[in-house]
Amino acid sequence: MPGKHITDQQKRLYMSERQLHSQVIAAAKSGISERSGRRIDKSQHQPSSSIPREYRTRPDPLDAIWASIVVPLLESCPSITVVGVFDHLCEVRPDSFNPKSRRTLERRVKEWRHLYGQNQPVIFRQLKEYGQLGIADFTFADFDITINQVPLKHRLFNYRLPASGWSFAQVVYGGESFSALVTGLQRAFRASGGVPNELRTDSLSAAYNNSGSQAIFAEQFSGFIDHYQLKASRNNRGIAHENGAIESPNNHLKNQLRQALLVRGSHDFATTTEYEIFVADIVERRNRRIKHLLVEEQRQLQALPAFDSVNYTEHRIKVRTTSAFQLKRVSYSVPSRLIGCMVNVRLFDDHLDVFVGGKLSLTLTRVHTTRVKQAQLIDYRHLIEALMKKPRAFRTYQWREQLLPSEDYRLIWQYVDKHLTADEASYYLVKLLHLAHKSDQEGALGRFVLAGIDTGILPTIIDCETRYLTDEKWVMTPHVQQHPLSSYQAILDEVKCHAS
Repeated sequence: MPGKHITDQQKRLYMSERQLHSQVIAAAKSGISERSGRRIDKSQHQPSSSIPREYRTRPDPLDAIWASIVVPLLESCPSITVVGVFDHLCEVRPDSFNPKSRRTLERRVKEWRHLYGQNQPVIFRQLKEYGQLGIADFTFADFDITINQVPLKHRLFNYRLPASGWSFAQVVYGGESFSALVTGLQRAFRASGGVPNELRTDSLSAAYNNSGSQAIFAEQFSGFIDHYQLKASRNNRGIAHENGAIESPNNHLKNQLRQALLVRGSHDFATTTEYEIFVADIVERRNRRIKHLLVEEQRQLQALPAFDSVNYTEHRIKVRTTSAFQLKRVSYSVPSRLIGCMVNVRLFDDHLDVFVGGKLSLTLTRVHTTRVKQAQLIDYRHLIEALMKKPRAFRTYQWREQLLPSEDYRLIWQYVDKHLTADEASYYLVKLLHLAHKSDQEGALGRFVLAGIDTGILPTIIDCETRYLTDEKWVMTPHVQQHPLSSYQAILDEVKCHAS
C-alpha cells in the first residue's frame, strides 16, 4: 500500500505464498501491491533498515522522575517490586508521574535490572540416576473433602523416585510426626519394590534436630535409616526449589485430585477408607503411564530388609482414676481394671497398642487434634459396669457426649431427658447402654428405641431385654431311621462265616 514500508514479515509471507499461488494472489494475501511483488521476485526490493533509531518520537514520560527518584529507589531497595515503585510514585509525585505510564515503568525497571541489578539465583538441573534418590514430603490438602458432610482436615504424604517419576501418596490425619513419616516411607518402599540409596526431605522435626545449624538426626530416625541402609539428606531451610523434585509433584497431585473430584461430582465420602482408596486410585493411574521406567529403576534399588523398622513411639503412662490416660492432648478410656496401672503405649500413626506387663492388653483408634485443642476417645464399654453402680453420675459426666456411641443414642438421651425425671432419664440410658454392651447389638437396639419414640411410645428396658436378650428356643425334631431286621441277619451271617 502506498506510503507504508513493506515489513520483513510481509516479505517472508509473500515468498511463502508465491510457491503456491500466482504473483497477484500472493501479493494480495501478504497485504502488498502487485508491483512490490514483482520487485521481490526480481530481487529489487530494498530491505527495511535494521539500524535502530537513536532519537525518540515522543517525550519520555519518566524523564522527570527516573534518575532522581526511581533509580535511587531501585539501588537502595533491590527487592522492591514494580508495583511498589508504582504506588510510591503515585503517592509522592502525582504532579510529574502519570499512572497511565505503568507499562512504560515496568519495561524500564526490567531493563535497568538486567543491566545494573543484582545477580539472581541459578537453578542447576540435576542428573537423575536410577535407584539413587527417593524424596519425600508432606503437603496440606488445600481442597474441600467431607466425610458424611463433616469437613476433613488432613495432609498428604508424598514419596517420589525422581529418575522414573514413580510416586506414592497416602492420607495423613495428624501432623508431620515420626510415625506418619516412617509408616509412609515403609509403605512406599514396599510398593516400589526396593529402597533407594539416598532419602531427601526438608527439615522435618520428626527426622532432624533443628535446634542447631547442623543436620543432626533425631534418635529414632537415625535408627530407621540404619535399618534400611539409607543415606539421608535435607535441603536448606527456606529454599523450596532445592526440593523441587517433590514440591512441583505435590501441586500436580493436588490439582489432579481436584479435577478427579469434579469428574466424580461430589467431595463427600461415606468413610475415610473410601477417600483413601480414591487417592490411591488416582496415584496408581499416574504410575501406570511410567511403569516401564519403574522396571528400570527397580533394578537399581536396594533390596528390602526382612522386616520393617520401628514406626511408633513408646510412652509409659499411668491410668487415672477416671479410667483414662492422656497422650498428645487426647484422653483415651480403658477398662477400669487398669486404674492405677503403669501401661506402655505404642503410638502409631493410626492406632495405639496398650501393653500391661509386656503383654498386649487392647488396641485403640488414634485421635488427632491440634496443639491448642484437647480431644477424647471414650468407649462406654469400658465404663458401663461402673456407671451401673452410679447411674446418676451420667447426667453431669464431663465426657457425657463422647460416651454416647452414636447419633441415635444422642437423640434418645435428648428425648428421655425432656420427658423423664433426672434420675429416671439417667437410669434409662445407662441401662440401655448396658444392654447394648451385653447383647452386642448396639445399632439395632438404638434403632428399635428410636422407632418407638417416633410412634410416641418409649420402649421400656424390659421390652428391650425381651427383644435382644432372650435366648433362642431350639425346637428339637430328631429324625431316627429304623433299620430293617434283615440287615441284622446279614451281620450275623457274616460273623458266622468268618468264625468258620
